[in-house]
Amino acid sequence: MGSPGLARLHGLFAVYKPPGLKWLHLRDTIEMQLLKGLNACKPPTPKQRVRFLLGPMEGSEEKELTLTATSVPTLTNHPLVRGPAFTSLKIGVGHRLDVQASGVLVLAVGHGCRLLTDLYDTHLTKAYTVRGLLGKATDNFQEDGRLVEKTTYDHVTREKLERILSVIQGSHQKALVMYSNLDLQSQEAYEMAVRGLIRPMSKSPMLISGVRCLRFEPPEFLLEVQCVHETQQQLRKLVHEIGLELKTTAVCSRVRRTRDGLFTLDDALLRTQWDLQNIQEAIQAAAPRVVAELEKNLRPHSGTQQLPGPAGPQGSGHPDSALGLGCWGQAGQ
Repeated sequence: MGSPGLARLHGLFAVYKPPGLKWLHLRDTIEMQLLKGLNACKPPTPKQRVRFLLGPMEGSEEKELTLTATSVPTLTNHPLVRGPAFTSLKIGVGHRLDVQASGVLVLAVGHGCRLLTDLYDTHLTKAYTVRGLLGKATDNFQEDGRLVEKTTYDHVTREKLERILSVIQGSHQKALVMYSNLDLQSQEAYEMAVRGLIRPMSKSPMLISGVRCLRFEPPEFLLEVQCVHETQQQLRKLVHEIGLELKTTAVCSRVRRTRDGLFTLDDALLRTQWDLQNIQEAIQAAAPRVVAELEKNLRPHSGTQQLPGPAGPQGSGHPDSALGLGCWGQAGQ
């Protein structure tokens, strides 16, 4: 297990998960490709051992036998004797994506699983592009679901949509401050707000820190959503709720994660790049950024006054009210 190839595999990297692929299947595919690459590496030179071989004595006319010390390779570690050197790897998966969703998926190998846990504890935001279609509603909020209603949408304009989005963002940002457990009158709270580090420090419902319309071409519209503690189904429900607020209906046709914490689409390896060399290079490239992010977000703060958590949906500004878009439940991410 002292392979130099394995030593360069401890860390975090990101891949691009295509739609229709289960995250568990993706993880197993990555493991299979890494094992294939590790086992294909040139094995180390076999150790030598001394062995006494029986043979004729040189210069003897009577063909006398003698024992001669010689060095022979030890075959106990040969692949043909013991099988593949690597049969399994410890691979962790970060914030998961469901089958229909696509985008950035962070994975960890070996000791990187501990870094993945630390990164999870920083509650970094994630970014998505969510595509919606006006004019119909389905039982699962997706375009391919069972149609339950069709409506007109001629009255919907980009201005009306952006007005709804601003209300959503405002209500969720109030809840974001509530769940951050910060003394809003402290210097620390001010500095964290300036640096954009205010985020929930424990489990919370889905919280949206930013939402905007990227494209509006009825019946289609495209949103960019920055959030934390979300599930992809909650984002689909977001599109449904926006449709209701616009006095029509809407379904979600695509959910794509474009950023998970410090990992973006530029960092994500495509399916053709899921091999040992590309993953090793991705881990080495991401390592300094991961360390810097952890130092920035996990640095102990002094003088923080811990506030009690929100009282529940009855608290003012809670995202479960009106334009907080329904009861999100506990995020599974």
